[in-house]
Amino acid sequence: MGSVSTPDLAVAVAEAGGAGMITALGIPAGDLDGLLADMTERTNGVLGANFLTDQVDRDAVAVAAARVRIVDFFWVNPDPSLVELVHGGGALACWQVGSLEEALAAADAGCDLVVVQGTEAGGHVRGSTALRPLLDSVLSRTEVPVLAAGGIGDAAGFRSVLDAGAAGVRVGTRFVAAAESGAHSAYKLAVVQAGEASTEITDAFAVCPLCATVPRARVLRSAIDALHALPDAQVGETLLGGQRIPLERGHGLPPGVAATGHVEAMAMYAGESVAAIHSVESVDDIIRSWCANPTLE
Repeated sequence: MGSVSTPDLAVAVAEAGGAGMITALGIPAGDLDGLLADMTERTNGVLGANFLTDQVDRDAVAVAAARVRIVDFFWVNPDPSLVELVHGGGALACWQVGSLEEALAAADAGCDLVVVQGTEAGGHVRGSTALRPLLDSVLSRTEVPVLAAGGIGDAAGFRSVLDAGAAGVRVGTRFVAAAESGAHSAYKLAVVQAGEASTEITDAFAVCPLCATVPRARVLRSAIDALHALPDAQVGETLLGGQRIPLERGHGLPPGVAATGHVEAMAMYAGESVAAIHSVESVDDIIRSWCANPTLE
């Protein structure tokens, strides 16, 4: 979810009983320490920080491990030294993976839990296998708790992967359309209005650190169409680091509340779960509805 998963959203998820995650990408260790300190003062729930790509600031990892319960890595091969650093700070180490081989490497590296991401997922897609066969293969080969990610947008999907053996879920798209989300209102509306077969994996939004290695992300098809129809080299502007910056066409930053311009042509990351999302709701209502669903009793 990147910048769309704001501290407010993460705190709301933690308060509602989930694990609220923010990205640490590009945040210096000192700034991250202050940010996480503020967040932990606002909730007694579980918080986590996510590190992306192999450009990992180890000082920032140490800061995160001392402040939050989960330190999460993605878009880089499992590294035992990073896991050791996380454990040294007292946190749990998590690795998001897209293949069985990568999951086994994460377990061998000492990770406390693994997130398996199927190709149904929104945002940057690591592997090439749908969730259920990938989940089944990983569960059959490792004792590490496994979370499922990709295409899970309602209580039925949640129940389905728990029944298959997952220890929990990693959910992004459903929380884009949450009241506390940092997504632009047009982004939330587009997710709610999307239906079956309305997303696709593309390299159209390849101006980002993750795309420097593999330009492959699932977004709303409407955003791809809007981008192709746009003659301008710039799609708009947004606020980043306290300053307004231009966004060139194909930029990978999703549209947040501060985005202006052709928001419809920005990187509206979304998974196949959009078909199950029909309204913008509060985080508390979303999590309560999933856990109070009769199928979970």
